[in-house]
Amino acid sequence: MCGIYGFIGEGKVEELINGLKKLEYRGYDSAGIAFAKDGTLVVEKHTGKVDELRDFISNDLKDKIRAGIAHTRWATHGVPNDVNAHPQTDCTNKIAVVHNGIIENFSALRAQLQAEGHKFTSQTDTEVVAHLVEKYFEGDLLEAVRKAILDLEGTYAIGVLHADVEDEIIFARKKSPLVLTADGERSFCASDVTPLLSKNREVVFLEDGQIARLKAGTFEIFESSGKKVQPTSKYIEWSEKDAEKGGYKHFMLKEIHEEPRVLSDALVGRIKDDEVYLKELEGWEDYLKSVDKINVIACGTSYHAGLVFKYFFESLRPFNIEVEVSSEYRYRNVLIDDKTLTVAISQSGETADTLESVRLVKSRGGKVLAISNVVGSTLTREADKTIYINAGPEISVASTKAYIGQLVVLYLLALYLEKINGHDHKEIVQNVSKLPQLADNFIISSADKIENAAEKYVGYSNFMYIGRGINFPSALEGALKLKEISYTNAVGYQAGELKHGPIALLDEKFPVMAIAVDDKLREKMISNILETKARNAHVVAILTKGDESTAKIVDDAIFLPQLPDYLYPFLIGTTFQLFAYHVANGRNLNIDMPRNLAKSVTVE
Repeated sequence: MCGIYGFIGEGKVEELINGLKKLEYRGYDSAGIAFAKDGTLVVEKHTGKVDELRDFISNDLKDKIRAGIAHTRWATHGVPNDVNAHPQTDCTNKIAVVHNGIIENFSALRAQLQAEGHKFTSQTDTEVVAHLVEKYFEGDLLEAVRKAILDLEGTYAIGVLHADVEDEIIFARKKSPLVLTADGERSFCASDVTPLLSKNREVVFLEDGQIARLKAGTFEIFESSGKKVQPTSKYIEWSEKDAEKGGYKHFMLKEIHEEPRVLSDALVGRIKDDEVYLKELEGWEDYLKSVDKINVIACGTSYHAGLVFKYFFESLRPFNIEVEVSSEYRYRNVLIDDKTLTVAISQSGETADTLESVRLVKSRGGKVLAISNVVGSTLTREADKTIYINAGPEISVASTKAYIGQLVVLYLLALYLEKINGHDHKEIVQNVSKLPQLADNFIISSADKIENAAEKYVGYSNFMYIGRGINFPSALEGALKLKEISYTNAVGYQAGELKHGPIALLDEKFPVMAIAVDDKLREKMISNILETKARNAHVVAILTKGDESTAKIVDDAIFLPQLPDYLYPFLIGTTFQLFAYHVANGRNLNIDMPRNLAKSVTVE
């Protein structure tokens, strides 16, 4: 869940800091670097932000180095402090290790190493790796790391630097991502592509169980057995500029405003003559025709996108679709057969629980279709097929444009499955193809009005989101966004469930966000709004333009254009993102990097 960056070849200390800056969006509580200088290992680490570390080592930034590793830590073992920050070192203070993931057997390894005379200074699981490398090191760093990882159980992406071996750095991974590249003079490794885009957009994703030896300008990859393997490279379409703020105050706001472009990019080449074409699924037509059940597995925002997909597909025809949170699915005794399609959704493609659920499905002979944003991610490599959402880099921890991209790709999937089964939905396809312009017009016309509404609720500590039918998942997602970035106790419910308990929460200090657009459940929603008003709750309502009668009974109204029922989730999603953003901005919070959260959840 943290960030790793390293390079070998002529450079400066500040390049390690710059690499970490491009990984800040992943979430962290401390940062550190290590580099070799004249046969001595230099380690600098500090609780807090990368900029604090930069200030802490300001006198060393221009120093020339040949190799260095850097890390941003999100605490799992041991409280956030300078001692537990990475890099971790061994007894000789010659070896430095950075690590993402969790070493599940670290307690047993620590006890064993202590019995052998090793002295530990931190509470981290990572420190055992440094001592294992020390134990096995006999002049060959690659071999020492290879032996060390054979002792590890759990997940890891590790980088290892030895002060006596200044011409190489070793990296290894298991279920936690690492990406490599080289520019002819130097070689680089990072936990994702963002810090590498300015070096070389031709990259290699390290596979599970592999070890990489980086030297200046080149690298080699080995299996855990020591056998050398030929790497396969991928070209990343994103540029470094794509990952910059572009004049917006926060990445989140920029990424919300990119949603019309995301919709356009997701649709391009996939709709022709009012029919959906998914080249990614070529060769799967016969299998997909035989599918009689779809299991969707995902976490967080991706889970909510899966729920919208379920409602949408079921509106086309009766179909057996289950949507499950990945962290629960992987522990269920689920029936998987050759007529079941598993759809795994993950923006990063590195979500640990989703990956483990995919592995469960694959172990039972099931087929997996991945919906992801990151080319070459672990999910896309392990799935049978992948549909990319083409959203570009999403830097803010709270997902916005990726959610909208997931929705439209899932709609295309549903319409494609309908097409190959002989069902014609040309009018729906036409309407879906209008989404980019629809979203653009809405953001231009409504962004200021949403901001004005949000400013009234900056001081509230609680919020309830309610919706029905296809708009219920939007209520869940809206509540998630508000709690993620504004730290508001926000909850989402089916509006019909109010009288079964949640209504007890409501009073003048507990406002309600109600989705009451002009769909088949509008009258039911108005009844639910009246129930909340009877408890003195303030109500913000999402209404269809022209619904002045409902606007009169609520405290604040945000209007959407008249749409087919199935298109409302797109504009409601954007509305709730902007609302949450402006509440958090009114509180002057760190919107792009909310506390305790990370962009890619790579541990269980």
